Amino acid sequence: MNTLFVIILFGFLMSLIAWIGLITLSIKEKILRKILLILVAFSAGALLGGAFLHLVPETIINGGEIMSVFIWLLIGFSIFFLLEQFLQWQHHHRVPSDYKRPVGYLILVADGLHNFIGGLAIASSFMVSFEVGIITWIAAAAHEIPQELGDFGVLLQSGWKKRNALIFNFLSALTIIPGGIITFFISGSFDTTILLPFAAGNFLYIAASDLIPEIKHGKKDYGESVLTRLGHFFAFIVGILFILMVRIIFG
Repeated sequence: MNTLFVIILFGFLMSLIAWIGLITLSIKEKILRKILLILVAFSAGALLGGAFLHLVPETIINGGEIMSVFIWLLIGFSIFFLLEQFLQWQHHHRVPSDYKRPVGYLILVADGLHNFIGGLAIASSFMVSFEVGIITWIAAAAHEIPQELGDFGVLLQSGWKKRNALIFNFLSALTIIPGGIITFFISGSFDTTILLPFAAGNFLYIAASDLIPEIKHGKKDYGESVLTRLGHFFAFIVGILFILMVRIIFG
């Protein structure tokens, strides 16, 4: 199968996750918040598993020098830190109640940039092999689900109509496709294997600086019983084991 076609196809499939916001319309806010925290914990585990059990080992297997691998991982981590400083970008997995309309536009711009860079990560993985691409895609999709649910909630709270929120959130998600296409066409000028640890830095930053703190913050808001803590930890471990299982199946 043509690699460019695969990149576009899986980029489009990732974009479709933006429509998951529809299910929030039939779920009470209190229940939705609890579900989101479980999904966030799962996605944090999946992203860390994707970084350390998939992307980094795959780079080394394909001949990457260990020092170079971790340098590119740190570069990926640092670039996302820099982007967050300028955009004040957060992955909103909670549904706030005090946002005004301008914040909705900021979320769309920041999410569009995030998805564009996500296209780079997924495209570079598929250019190594179909199996590598599938595992990276699954890890990224595990994160997109709670992110898109949260983003849709933010847009509604910002005053957007439901239809417009769904459409523009989807358009923002589509930026993953040009990110993948550009990566494909410039890949001939450098070794795309270096993009795998760069993507790992992306995954690591999102999990460590955004998702895990979000879980801790959510506990303060909605209670932190022993059962709740164990539930979030269990979801986190399941996320890691899920990626390990996928790695074994496709690896």
